[in-house]
Amino acid sequence: MRTELAVVGAGPAGLAAALAAAARGVRVTVVDGAAAPGGQYYRQPAPGLGARRPRALHHGWRTWERLRDKLAASDVRVLTEHQVWCVERHSGAFTVHALRGPGEDEPVAVHADAVLLATGGYEYVLPFPGWTLPGVLTAGGTQALLKGALVVPGRTAVVAGTGPLLLPVATGLAAAGVRVAALVESAAPGHVARHARALAGKLPEGAGHAARLLRHRVRTLTRHTVVRAHGDDRLTGVTVAALDADGRARPGTERHLPCDTLAVGHGMLPHTDLADGLGCRVDGTTVAVDAEQRTGVPGVWAAGETTGIGGAGLALAEGHIAGRSIAARLRGTAPDPAEWAPAARTRAALRTSAAALAAAFAPPAHWTDHVTDDTVVCRCEEVTAGAVREAVGRLGAGDVRTVKLLTRAGMGWCQGRMCAPAVAGLTGCAPAPSRRPFARPVPLGVLAEPRPKPPEEGHP
Repeated sequence: MRTELAVVGAGPAGLAAALAAAARGVRVTVVDGAAAPGGQYYRQPAPGLGARRPRALHHGWRTWERLRDKLAASDVRVLTEHQVWCVERHSGAFTVHALRGPGEDEPVAVHADAVLLATGGYEYVLPFPGWTLPGVLTAGGTQALLKGALVVPGRTAVVAGTGPLLLPVATGLAAAGVRVAALVESAAPGHVARHARALAGKLPEGAGHAARLLRHRVRTLTRHTVVRAHGDDRLTGVTVAALDADGRARPGTERHLPCDTLAVGHGMLPHTDLADGLGCRVDGTTVAVDAEQRTGVPGVWAAGETTGIGGAGLALAEGHIAGRSIAARLRGTAPDPAEWAPAARTRAALRTSAAALAAAFAPPAHWTDHVTDDTVVCRCEEVTAGAVREAVGRLGAGDVRTVKLLTRAGMGWCQGRMCAPAVAGLTGCAPAPSRRPFARPVPLGVLAEPRPKPPEEGHP
């Protein structure tokens, strides 16, 4: 298939960019792995579930309705259920390689003059004793069950970790009839208050969630963390403890909370696999872009969480700017920043608040203290924290890659997406993007194909 612009990701950033570029005459194809556009933020229940009020599970529903209606009225082609595993650059053009079909083994190629990477982010997962028990979910996974499947994971839940995502997860569970025993937030209220000016725009949303928590009588434990999950065949409860000023669990403050569900999250990390494979510069864990959302690779733009975790509003602004920039440059004209000045102001303000959120809701500094040696860190390869510590202390590993070679941590199906931050923390290294040639597992038969088959006309 041939197009002018290939957008990888149909979340807020990807859709905003696609619509902005298409409105200026660019032929756009959006490629996404989900069954419908919207991304994780605007995840929709399947039509067969008969949801009567899906808007009740969403913040900013009217924005989604506008995006959805504009997309339906546009000439943008959307390829859903297409898992992108690689983007190739050759002679100034690009080929987006994807897999489709029930087994994700049917190759598809989209050829484009320019690419926008709007690949979003994934959850920052930190292990603790018992975190592999059935009933322990990530906060984002819990929200995905609610939004996408209208499913509650249990009857009594604890929501724990740190960050603003915990609020909508707790209120969503409570509204769905789950008894939320506690919201356990590791950040201190005073620490958050120090960033109040930068977070002023987020206060109304936060206040709304706080009011709903009060209405459902959800207890909030600030400056606390989960130190252990209990159960044999499934979760039966958690132990939480208060944190001191240095982020260590204070002895003698432990308390047991019975529950059958634990939704735990410590923030998000950007997806950078495709950008890294194209040779884009990655600063820390984010893709570096300029004022037009261009990466350092000609013809490649990036927007949304892949350039820094900041929420749907920031992703929409960045996507809009990127779409306008792409349209101008594909037509051989210099973009006029004045055309997207309002979006640029929104981007600047939301980037400031995103930085404040990251500072206010950082994971506890000493979270590794309560990770026992028998705690599984890499679930795919069943590597324990003790094995990682042995690789560092006795075998002399000084970086995550060497630990991976010595222990196999990160060599499983998820390729380290779940365990890499934990391995880095136990190793004493800062989280960094993993270097991998493909963004997802690919059948050998697909790699051996001389040329991918193009999608059939009319295929979704």
